[in-house]
Amino acid sequence: MNIAWELRGLLASLTREEGVFGRVSPEAEGSAAEQIRGLAVEAERDWERYALPGAIDPDSSAEVNGALVEVDPKCATDLMAYLAVDDLVFPGSPRRDRAHARRAAARVVELLGYESAWHANISDLSEQVRAWSSVTRHTFDGVVVGTGNGFTVVLLQVGED
Repeated sequence: MNIAWELRGLLASLTREEGVFGRVSPEAEGSAAEQIRGLAVEAERDWERYALPGAIDPDSSAEVNGALVEVDPKCATDLMAYLAVDDLVFPGSPRRDRAHARRAAARVVELLGYESAWHANISDLSEQVRAWSSVTRHTFDGVVVGTGNGFTVVLLQVGED
């Protein structure tokens, strides 16, 4: 099976909900931060009507890179499933099937391989705690990015309250 095709299908299944965006790119198309920034611009354009006037965002891949922390593959799986299922703005009511999202996220991690590198802007998903550094101009955003096996995969959720 073609890995790029499978990754794109998995990301499409994880991005069915409004405000969730995904991208699969060859590693040669830019750094993880550059891929996040490109997807953030797309999300900001699609969600422009919700953004607060005058809101600022990281406007360079260097600023996006500064918002990222390294995460292990298990955490990356958890975060991808969380972003696909749970709403950053109104947590507590799943928007889709959690088991499917978990399987899809685990398969993405598997396809990128054991040597893949994972980063996120979210440092804590504990109950009552939502800690992250923004990568968009939206009030709420969460991103997970993985690089490995020749690909970069990005999953981003944006939201406003």
